[in-house]
Amino acid sequence: MHRWLGFISGLVVFIVSITGCIFCFQDEIQDAFHSYRKIEVQSKPFLKPSVLQQQAQQYMPAGKVSGLIYNGSDRPALVGLVDKAGYHNIYVNPYTGKVLHDDLLQSNFFIIVQYIHLYLLLPDEVGRIVVGTSVLIFVVLMITGIVLWWPKRKTDRKRSLTIKWGARWRRVNYDLHNVLGFYATSIALVLAITGLSMSFEWVREGIYKGGNLGKTIAIERKEFKSDSTQKAVTQKAPAIDIAYQTITQKSPQAKMLIFYGGATPGQALYGIAYEQPLRYSYRDSYQFDQYTGKMLLHLPNTKKSLGLKLEDMNYDIHVGQIAGLPGKILAFIVSLICASLPLTGLIVFLGKRKKSKGKAVRSIAHKKSQRHLAGNSPS
Repeated sequence: MHRWLGFISGLVVFIVSITGCIFCFQDEIQDAFHSYRKIEVQSKPFLKPSVLQQQAQQYMPAGKVSGLIYNGSDRPALVGLVDKAGYHNIYVNPYTGKVLHDDLLQSNFFIIVQYIHLYLLLPDEVGRIVVGTSVLIFVVLMITGIVLWWPKRKTDRKRSLTIKWGARWRRVNYDLHNVLGFYATSIALVLAITGLSMSFEWVREGIYKGGNLGKTIAIERKEFKSDSTQKAVTQKAPAIDIAYQTITQKSPQAKMLIFYGGATPGQALYGIAYEQPLRYSYRDSYQFDQYTGKMLLHLPNTKKSLGLKLEDMNYDIHVGQIAGLPGKILAFIVSLICASLPLTGLIVFLGKRKKSKGKAVRSIAHKKSQRHLAGNSPS
């Protein structure tokens, strides 16, 4: 089972693990290479969301707004626009409204890496199933791998936990596959399960209900609707500005704000307030009427169920940043080990196959020699 499931999923596991390694430090790498991702802090309030959206649309008149992000006091705001070329992140100085950069997501290296990681660049639904199924198989591989690794005798335990660097290269490769696989398994299972929740709704719902002991909190799953009868009513301010003011009052500790939705008739305008920029755990959730800005839902992190908190933390756990820089380093190392396992496992298989062929050849030769001796012996 371990061998043949490895053949089925090995290539996908290798690609997903390598792209996971690359994506793990994407924020740090982009900050190092792109100056437009940082701005000078100013002693004045941010411009309102409607103003930032107007500035972005003046820069790209054909673009349709898809969302907006305030990324903290020392980072530009992002206005999402969609046009014929695709999805754009327009970097705008939140203090002045100056457009700093146009990032076409389809040509962003790390977005491409992310899509390979999630979908293998296949159509979304097809890629999600292929990647998700391969990761599910990988979970089984880790379990069967532990069974195969488990020492049969107490005296073998120390040997099973160390790599014999002075041995022949095939033995070193065998130890790399078994020993590193053992050490990485616990973290790799966490990475795999959090990744599966991005591919399969039943995994995400399982994590939610597992945290809540099987219960579903109705208010946490409710999708509010905007009152379309208010569409023609003239407001004193745009709905998104009213929503922005409400969030800054009710979540004053938030350093990152995200607005999206409200794009189709009756859909609510969603707002999320995060405690830290570029960190996606510990968030207060909001829903607003897209026409009036009236608050329809306020769900602070402190009042969320354990299941919903786990769901909110899923991405940060998956990339390791839930534990800061040490967590990212650990996730990187474990992903690198996971990428190595299909390679070292293939070498182990080829080595055993070559050895078994050698034994078969020697056995045939031995039988022939026995028959030859028997034929020449005196009767």
